[in-house]
Amino acid sequence: MSDGDDMVRDVLSRVPGHPLRVAIDGVTASGKTTCAQWLVDAVAAQGRPSVHVTMDGFHHRRAHRYRQGRASALGYYRDAYDFDAFVSHVLIPLGPNGSGAIRRRIIDLATDEPVDDPLEPVPADAIVVVDGTFLHRPPLPDYWDYTVFVDTPMDVARARGIARDAEALGGPEAAGRAFDQRYHAACRIYLDEVDPRARATRVLPVDWIAIG
Repeated sequence: MSDGDDMVRDVLSRVPGHPLRVAIDGVTASGKTTCAQWLVDAVAAQGRPSVHVTMDGFHHRRAHRYRQGRASALGYYRDAYDFDAFVSHVLIPLGPNGSGAIRRRIIDLATDEPVDDPLEPVPADAIVVVDGTFLHRPPLPDYWDYTVFVDTPMDVARARGIARDAEALGGPEAAGRAFDQRYHAACRIYLDEVDPRARATRVLPVDWIAIG
């Protein structure tokens, strides 16, 4: 059985009495979104409700997340995401005695404008899969029911990130600098400070699933 299949079996075995809150964590460009969507589809194929939420919808606005400088690693680590809003709008409502209704985003990342989407009810037996960076930072572990760390080596993630973001970041050379100075520099702070591999319920190797 592959690592991915084993993860699906493990997740499906957990029925906490409220939606199962699953974190897919990893360094920037590690393959978190691919993993999360794969898990959501695999769960749905087994007949259990599944929901995909991405932390892209819980960024702070640009003025806040770049307040320490556009290239600041510490700024990315400390200021990029509004974890308080994420806890309030997603993790608490999905937990014990929660309302069961969530908002999947508070911001349109492309326009940098706040949004006020209607509440979305989530079935009590659903598995809610969240992909994002820094998902083992306190206080988030107090709310997760299951966590995954996608353990992609930094050089592999860097190459993926450059290929993915070169156009948006001004070309491959500029994208490489952005990963070195901001995104992956922030991830190194996170790895040293939090040690998410040790905290995760499951650590997935880079080749966790055969693609193609």
